[in-house]
Amino acid sequence: MKRGIFIVLEGPDRSGKSTQAALLKTWLEGLGHEVMVTREPGGTYLSEKIRRILLDPKSRIEPMTELFLYETSRIKHTLEKIIPALDAGKVIISDRYTLSTTAYQGYGRGLDLKTVETLNRIATLNLKPDVTIVFDIPDKVFAQRERLAQKVSGPDRIEREPSSFRRRVNKAYKVLSRKPGMTRVDGGRPVEEIQADIRACVKNILKTYPAAGKPRRQEGHRGA
Repeated sequence: MKRGIFIVLEGPDRSGKSTQAALLKTWLEGLGHEVMVTREPGGTYLSEKIRRILLDPKSRIEPMTELFLYETSRIKHTLEKIIPALDAGKVIISDRYTLSTTAYQGYGRGLDLKTVETLNRIATLNLKPDVTIVFDIPDKVFAQRERLAQKVSGPDRIEREPSSFRRRVNKAYKVLSRKPGMTRVDGGRPVEEIQADIRACVKNILKTYPAAGKPRRQEGHRGA
């Protein structure tokens, strides 16, 4: 049976994850892999509904309630989308996964990190990404992108948090990116340079699972 590959891109808001995910998908498809791009919170019908609640500026949500909503979205996403795609041998690229909850609800909200870790483990059924690529954004670059994004589209509920919250989250990613099992990339550089680093990392994973995401060859029917 083929085994899929699970790639997660992590980082603070406006760190360029969506752009890099799209570029990575195009590159992998060019190599002949079947690729699925997804996101958290979201990825399924129910999870997208929860996403809208979480990001709605009108929502008034306590930190622990927020944590459980993220985990509810995650377990549905994991069960309905990620695990079936892995079983089908696809390459999955997810914009965020458990590290975001650690950064935002753990470090950002100040919730107990052990509690966050336990709920992450339950909501993923102990599933771990093959590689987690963390975008480390310099503070100055992060502030510039934040101001631009708010002028263009306006902040959602999370983006409306005070600057102290966003600084805690950005600092959290700097810390988390240096932990074992994480692959850190400097997210303050040009898009092409960041993508080159990501591809180099993913190439190493593909060496371990070279057949992942590649369609099965159709057997021709032999004549009688």
